[in-house]
Amino acid sequence: MAEMKATRDGFGEGLVELGRKNRKIVVLSGDLEDSTRAEYFKKEFPERFFNLGISEQDILGTSVGLSLDGLIPFACSFAVFLTNRAYDVLRISICYNKRNVKLIGSHAGLTVGEDGATAQCLEDFAMTRVLPNLTIFSPVDFIEAKKATYKMAEICGPVYMRLARAPFPIITKESDPFEPGKANLVREGKDATIIATGLMVSESLKAAELLNKEGIDARVLNFHTIKPIDREAIVESAQETGAIVTAEEHQINGGLGSAVAEVLTRNHPVPQEMVAVLDTFGESGDVEGLLKKYHLKDVDIAEAVREVLKRKRGER
Repeated sequence: MAEMKATRDGFGEGLVELGRKNRKIVVLSGDLEDSTRAEYFKKEFPERFFNLGISEQDILGTSVGLSLDGLIPFACSFAVFLTNRAYDVLRISICYNKRNVKLIGSHAGLTVGEDGATAQCLEDFAMTRVLPNLTIFSPVDFIEAKKATYKMAEICGPVYMRLARAPFPIITKESDPFEPGKANLVREGKDATIIATGLMVSESLKAAELLNKEGIDARVLNFHTIKPIDREAIVESAQETGAIVTAEEHQINGGLGSAVAEVLTRNHPVPQEMVAVLDTFGESGDVEGLLKKYHLKDVDIAEAVREVLKRKRGER
């Protein structure tokens, strides 16, 4: 049984380690530092921590000012507030001006759970990946979230990272590579490829095991970077397996599935199915119940693979 830890905790621990190594790291919070785990940094470096209250526009605007002074600000809040409420500041002040600001969108996806639809950000990939100059990370587990946090500080320019409230299975190792824009192969396979991000990578691995019992050999790729998308991995998988399924805890419109489809259409079209939230808001509930209701479980991914294989064989 894999150990379960939240990606937000990986960020919190990684941020403290960054703070010890680099005094230019500063952290801004929207009165949610306990939830985003920015409180870890606050306790060790109170002089470099700023709580601006419930005002994401101010958080991002102040971050821009701090970046102009040579500091590296990490702006932390719920994903739904950081993207939706402060989008104009993100677009113009940060991305247009290529400011060195790091955005941490915690509590993304359905797995916010009991907080309900107003706190479940299911559209952040769609909103952020259209912005020029912005790098987007979506780590698969605790370990990868720490690596992504370190990498954010190395990148000169705006970066957005999506984190989750709920604990996810730890499926990566400290020795695994984390290269922005370069997907990681987590399971070999020749019949179809599952391209997944975040929580859905572990669900995809379970789906591959289900399919293996039926004689279906599914490849699984971890797309920890949504932008820049790994075009080479997508095209290579399309050429070698001839069928693609994408899996994400996000709206079906504008997310990872759409990004993959854009690459396939221009380079190597093959049948594709998408496992995602089907153009609806979420609701309050326990994590497992929500994933089942909105068809984001291993059985749903396995069924999508069966469907895409029918199309690959020309059966529909």
